[in-house]
Amino acid sequence: MDKGPGELVGSQRLYEGRAICLRVDTIRKSSGKETTREVVEHSDCVAILAIDGQDNMLLVRQFRHAVGSDLLEIPAGGIDPGETPEQAVRRELQEETGYLPGRIVRLGGFYSSPGYCTEYLHLYLATDLAPSPLVAEDTEEIEVVRVPSKEVRALVASGRIRDAKSIAGILSLSSH
Repeated sequence: MDKGPGELVGSQRLYEGRAICLRVDTIRKSSGKETTREVVEHSDCVAILAIDGQDNMLLVRQFRHAVGSDLLEIPAGGIDPGETPEQAVRRELQEETGYLPGRIVRLGGFYSSPGYCTEYLHLYLATDLAPSPLVAEDTEEIEVVRVPSKEVRALVASGRIRDAKSIAGILSLSSH
């Protein structure tokens, strides 16, 4: 049985796109055997648990082409170059929900799919929300859905919330 991460002996970038890059790494295991690993490079992102003054969580419903379905999710998005995660929280929440948080608390973070992807999500709680629309591209088809915070876990349990970042974020909130 191979032990340890092995030695990187080569890397080839196969694709460079707007949102992701794809590379194939060649690894020499401690046994001497060489193998490959496909890696999707994706920049870090923020995921936001936004709670309004009536203790509702703001979720967004949007069509996700990759899975061919509308998903109910927590707001999230990329961190732009030169932007801090906290700045990204403000911008993304404004773009996706039309609200600006008065208070932001870091709850932690996690890798979205560490078996093949570099994306790390910084998880935040956003409260003291004030209306502050910020129009951005690709947000016109997002529907904001308010759900009482005490009912959100049931949406996870029932399968109505099906994406990993939303499930991880919602389940982590109960531990804070």
